[in-house]
Amino acid sequence: MTVRTAELLMGIATLLVSLGLMLNVYLDGLTIGWVEGRGPGAGMWPFWLSLGMALASLATILRWFMGATPESRSTDPYISQETIFIVGVSVVALFAFLLLMTIIGTYLALVLFMFFYVRIIGRHGWAMTTALVIGTPVFVYLLFEVALTKYLPKGWPIFEEGFLVIDNLRYEWFY
Repeated sequence: MTVRTAELLMGIATLLVSLGLMLNVYLDGLTIGWVEGRGPGAGMWPFWLSLGMALASLATILRWFMGATPESRSTDPYISQETIFIVGVSVVALFAFLLLMTIIGTYLALVLFMFFYVRIIGRHGWAMTTALVIGTPVFVYLLFEVALTKYLPKGWPIFEEGFLVIDNLRYEWFY
């Protein structure tokens, strides 16, 4: 797909979404205008913002037909092979991360995920890699488990028991 084709398809898609949102507001019976003594109706902002988005989409489509922008004349590929590769790697890495979360838990899976992205994909040095591989799970643990008291998946029982040791130490030292 070329940049030119992508611009047209996106203009059409956003126009259809805008019209759908406007129709939804209208069919739900939401007040589009001003309600005397109360202020704007429940549908005022969604409707008028959708109308603005629809007009912008129409302008994009018109400029496409006129060839008024560099994008509307470009025959370059919309997505390069390198981008397709990195998106594919990211999808696989995220899937592996989610799968590993159920097996080894959030924090150990996060360590592996960060190592993969920072060291292997990002090709950063060992200092940066070590800082992020250790710092990110510690930050997530402190944020969710300590500050918000929301417990994240710990994985299979053997890994959960390891985190119970950490939690017990935390409670002995700070509470």
